[in-house]
Amino acid sequence: MARSVRENGKKESAQLSAHQLESHLWESANILRGKIDSSDFKHYIFGLLFYKRLCDVWEEEFEERLERYGDPARAADPTEHRFHLPPHAAWKAVRRHRRDIGRHLNAAFRAIEQTNLSLAGVFQDVGFDNRERFPDATLELLLRHFEKHRLRNADVEADMLGNAYEYLIAQFADDAGKKGGEFYTPKQVVRLLVECLDPREGMSIYDPACGSGGMLLEAVHFLRRQGKEPSSLELYGQEMNLNTWAICQMNLFLHDIDEAQVVRGDTLRHPKHVVRGRLNTFDRVLANPPFSLKNWGHEDWHRGDAFGRDVYGCPPRSYGDLAFVQHMLASLGARGMLGVVVPHGILFRRGVEEQIRRGLVEDDLVEAILGLAPNLFYGTGISACVLIINRRKRASRRGRVLFVQGLAQVEEGKNQNYLADANVARLVGAFRTFEDEERFARVVDLDEIRDNDHNLNISRYVTNVEPEVPIDMPPAIRKYKELRARRDEAESKLLGHLTDLGYEV
Repeated sequence: MARSVRENGKKESAQLSAHQLESHLWESANILRGKIDSSDFKHYIFGLLFYKRLCDVWEEEFEERLERYGDPARAADPTEHRFHLPPHAAWKAVRRHRRDIGRHLNAAFRAIEQTNLSLAGVFQDVGFDNRERFPDATLELLLRHFEKHRLRNADVEADMLGNAYEYLIAQFADDAGKKGGEFYTPKQVVRLLVECLDPREGMSIYDPACGSGGMLLEAVHFLRRQGKEPSSLELYGQEMNLNTWAICQMNLFLHDIDEAQVVRGDTLRHPKHVVRGRLNTFDRVLANPPFSLKNWGHEDWHRGDAFGRDVYGCPPRSYGDLAFVQHMLASLGARGMLGVVVPHGILFRRGVEEQIRRGLVEDDLVEAILGLAPNLFYGTGISACVLIINRRKRASRRGRVLFVQGLAQVEEGKNQNYLADANVARLVGAFRTFEDEERFARVVDLDEIRDNDHNLNISRYVTNVEPEVPIDMPPAIRKYKELRARRDEAESKLLGHLTDLGYEV
């Protein structure tokens, strides 16, 4: 297997600060502003960033091995590198061309994909050969901008570059507005989900709607913050959108994560993590699937799902939320936990969704429901919630469900609300303590939920309305009479003054 420069190369301190790197990368988008739609920036900027990193790291590895072996052929041998870079696909080779730059860039991208199985498809939608959209002058400016800083490991360590990439994803989501929700979940919502699930070393983590990979990466960050070994995690994902899948692959690669198995495909119609015709299972499953998806695969499920995911029923044609929940549950190991962001509607809608809720509750799978404030997500202003399901609840939590009213846990932003660190800590703390707290959290027995026809609407169990302060009536009446007398006296004086001035009143 190809070796990484982080293992074999000279480790030097990063020379670019995080802020410098983020500013440098964001400025590259400004070169394209006005030339293409802002919602398309990410395809081209991410593609060039990824390409520049590949070329710079390969060159760094080559120089280190040349110094070690003194043999250019051996230093360029593919087995000496994390990935193979054909000579004509190198950054320097492309930069020798001053005409048809886009065509040469595209040829380099295809060559890299063809010689590296793990990178196949990552440049799929990065096309620079449209000269109307990308004239040579524009591409010259763009490539010259990227050349201002080297992106070798010695200049920018993987974690810093990966974090800058995540910063760009957030910036592009903000720039794209409603479309941003298709590939990005706000970072603090992701952190809330991961901290509740508490992944451990050696666990398998699966996101069936993985977008740009933020949830898988947060599991890695979570272990690293605890001083644990994140490379022990096994990461799996599936993403239907080709462009978003490519962003995810680049994101993981730039974080020095090579072993993640993220595949393309429609999770509800054609799940890909399958072993001998059965869904693979994982220790932790987490996702933020699209809210209330209409065209989700009802035509396949209503005849009986081929993978047996419809244990509690086939969700309605117009709402795919509980199809994702049941897929995640079917993908969960015997001792596993899942966390999923869902719209509030699945908590109380009747019909088959009530039937599915009843099954989840009666099998004692629902551990907690954490309500979130509105306007946290790109593309929708509705409030959502985090549903936690646990196949192996601890004894003290069996037969009970925690409801958390988190509407007040939010900070107002200019265009989008967000969760501050304190809000995340408050919500996670409520889940970990699993105790009643007035107007915030309540642990509810299953019998009470049954009495409410398995309605899981948070407001049925936790109210955030301030209790009315009882009024002591006799003093209140005395005060009222006193104020009325003062008003009458003031009015009498005013009428007297008006009469003296000759006005009839």
